[in-house]
Amino acid sequence: MVMVAGARSVCVASLLGGRLNGFRVDHVVRRRFSSYDVAIVGGGIVGLASARELIQRFPKLTFIVLEKEKELAFHQSGHNSGVIHSGIYYTPGSLKAKLCVRGAELSYAYFEKKGIPYKRCGKLIVAVEQEEIVRLKALFKRGQQNNVQGLRLIDAKEIQEREPYCRGLMALDSPNTGIVDWREVALSYAKDFCEMGGNIETQFEVTGFQSTKESPEGSRDGLKYPMTIKSLKKTAVRCRYVVTCGGLYSDRLSQKSGCRYEPRIVPFRGDYLVLKPEKRYLVKGNIYPVPNPNFPFLGVHFTPRMNGSIWLGPNAVLAFKREGYNVHDFDLHDFTEAISYSGVQKLALKHVAFGINEMYRGLVISAQVKQLQRYIPELTVNDVMRGPSGVRAQALDKDGNLVDDFVFDGGSGSIGSHVLHVRNAPSPAATSSLAIGEIIADEVEKKFNL
Repeated sequence: MVMVAGARSVCVASLLGGRLNGFRVDHVVRRRFSSYDVAIVGGGIVGLASARELIQRFPKLTFIVLEKEKELAFHQSGHNSGVIHSGIYYTPGSLKAKLCVRGAELSYAYFEKKGIPYKRCGKLIVAVEQEEIVRLKALFKRGQQNNVQGLRLIDAKEIQEREPYCRGLMALDSPNTGIVDWREVALSYAKDFCEMGGNIETQFEVTGFQSTKESPEGSRDGLKYPMTIKSLKKTAVRCRYVVTCGGLYSDRLSQKSGCRYEPRIVPFRGDYLVLKPEKRYLVKGNIYPVPNPNFPFLGVHFTPRMNGSIWLGPNAVLAFKREGYNVHDFDLHDFTEAISYSGVQKLALKHVAFGINEMYRGLVISAQVKQLQRYIPELTVNDVMRGPSGVRAQALDKDGNLVDDFVFDGGSGSIGSHVLHVRNAPSPAATSSLAIGEIIADEVEKKFNL
């Protein structure tokens, strides 16, 4: 096995206690070469799904996934709610809607094939005020247009039959919504990729992309691998083509190859509460609010987890660090870059009251509980404790609009012709991951004429 000095191989199985569905460490070979046909930067669920799809399509090519952390699926893929979405919310006919519906279908089939535990526990989107009923009915029609299966509107009596402690006037029942451990899914993609001959290297933080001017000494390939990817540890990988799926750093990765400044990634932290174990009987499945079109984010909801816990929330506040999962996490560069961006300033001005309320709810548990009590009145402050947080990579344009669709970029010149950046893979990226992998592979095939 050829290794570059300072590089560290990842052991996929060790990330789950030494095994992943019987997959052993010594079944995998890492960094067998110093040059590859395609390098995928980013070991989250989107990068791994894309790598898996690419190697399936082009088994004769060589591939490597490069991840800056020592573990795969460490950030958004390992800090999400675990929900398998059904595709209700998204504009009919949009790519986002199509990918979510197809992604959910592919995901359930994949879980069955791989023996990955999941629960199709369903979801109720609950109207608790009369004015929300009109929006709920519109949401029902939207879900039908998106071909979401099994949707139905239920009344207050049926709500209580499904969720005995939930109160509402009407609800949209989505039986195809489920839960899974998306990090386990991402690692399963990694396992597939490795078994098909793919290579993975962790602790490879990309610092730049360079167009290679000459072939290595002693090489007979000439400039077969015209791209060099440099890392923080002074190691490098040569390749023909680069695909980046950088999540929270997707904008910075694209700028390293000379791409445009926008859209920018702005990190929003969501803080959850957790039901105390003795109170878990209050919630059976997912309970969601009717989205308010005046607010940029969804609002609080009740989310069961595969381990039996129940997450409540989240709020949505600007994170002062791109990977800042704690209230006190702060990075001066990340913070100043965010608040100096016109898009953030305009978004804040449009939603001043919303932003203040979200920050307040993050600090004061009783304020968060008050919102949750609209759905489960029996819930009290004594029934909850502070839980985990996640950071969402939200793409934002200069006018303060949330970018709600996929953004691909490559830039221009000698580097741009060999690079494809996935600058935005919007939520629900985990649910849609297998379908997203397909369209990214389509883009790669088209751009690089593979």
